[in-house]
Parts: sequence; C-alpha cells; structure tokens
Amino acid sequence: MSIYSTTKLICAGLIVFSCAALGFSQTKARQRRDVIEAFRVCNRFKTLMAEDLDFDRAFEATFVRNAARRREIAITEGEFHGDNLASVDTATLVDAFKSRMELLFLSMPLFSPESDEVAATFFPPKFKEAFKRDPPEAASEFASYAAQLKRDVAEFRGHLDQLAHQNPNVAERIREFKRDFAKRIELPAQPVKPLTAYSRGQVLGVKEEYYQIGEYAVIREGREMRIIGIRFFTRLF
Repeated sequence: MSIYSTTKLICAGLIVFSCAALGFSQTKARQRRDVIEAFRVCNRFKTLMAEDLDFDRAFEATFVRNAARRREIAITEGEFHGDNLASVDTATLVDAFKSRMELLFLSMPLFSPESDEVAATFFPPKFKEAFKRDPPEAASEFASYAAQLKRDVAEFRGHLDQLAHQNPNVAERIREFKRDFAKRIELPAQPVKPLTAYSRGQVLGVKEEYYQIGEYAVIREGREMRIIGIRFFTRLF
C-alpha cells in the first residue's frame, strides 16, 4: 500500500474518531449541569459503598445535609412510624436509619443461600432477631433502640468478616457483590428531565424538583447535588 493510500486511511480514521467524539460530547452537552452532577454523586455513593459497605460514610458524603430533610428521610426510608417521633431528636433518628441501612447492605452478599443449612450459618437466630427488630412504640425507648441497632451492625459486620475468613464461597460472594454494586450509572443519550411530586414521605414539597437517577432520587442543595432516597431498598425492610 502506498504512503498516499495509508495517509488517506489514517485521515478517514481520524474523521470517524472525531465525529464519534463530537457525538459523544454533544450527547453530554444535551444534559443539564445538574444532571451530570446528579450522576456523579450517585456513582460516588456506589464507589464508597463498594469499598467496605459502610453506609454511614457513604451517607455523610452524598446525602443531603439539611437537618430537617435528613429527619424526613430517616423517618420515611427507615419506616419509623408514629406520632411519638416528634419527641425523638433528629440525630437519633438519623443514626437509627443509617444503622438499619448498613445492616441491610452487610446482609445482601448472603442473600439466596444454597441450602437451609447454609442459611442457618449465614443468619443464626441472634441475627434473625436483629433483622426483625421493630422500632419501639414509646418515644422514650427510641434512643435505646438506636443504640441496639448500632451494636447489631458491629456484631453482624464481625460475623460477616469471620464467615469470609473461614469460607471462600462467602469471600467470593462479598467480592462479587461489591464488584456489581460499584458498576457506574452511565449518562443516557436522551436528556434527563427533573420531576416533581416526590412520593416518599414529606422529604420534598409537591412542586420541588428532583432527578430520578436509576434507583436514586437526587436534588440540588446549595451548590451541590445530593441524594435524598434509594427507592429499591424500601421494599426490603
């Protein structure tokens, strides 16, 4: 092949590459800045969770900081019910919610055990009780409930670490779960538009806008996009 022919092929390749790159940039350009940042914060949450399944750390890095909104998120996503919650302080409610979520995340690599015998090893009676633990009716008992949840998380994490150390199958389950969870949510070709009438509790007003990014609901809080909810976990408590 002549140098001239080779040059033409290279030029043609560069043109194709340039057009593809232009198309990609135009696809991104069609998305609002809020949308790009919303995808970024969701992927940050996924990355942090995939490191060590520490929901507390991922929550603090990616969820809204407004105390009133955090309170509503905790009540709604933690499924804490009752008028008596008015006397429970926000920090305690949020801590209880984070513990419930972390306990759930830690258990997910153990879902669908191969047999009843394996299930009994994965979830001994002590931890079955922890997963069934319901919020107290009396507000005066909620602080003790939140403290117990925190102990449940620490003990179950230790249990999971021990299982992984003793059982290669469990270690692989954890690696696979983390690997799958860490997969990025990619920007779609079509523009993502804001929604209203968020249906989860009183986290947002009817007319307040949010973005649904996969399973995550995201809003603008000041200069940042922050998460307000993870939809698919609400069915697992």
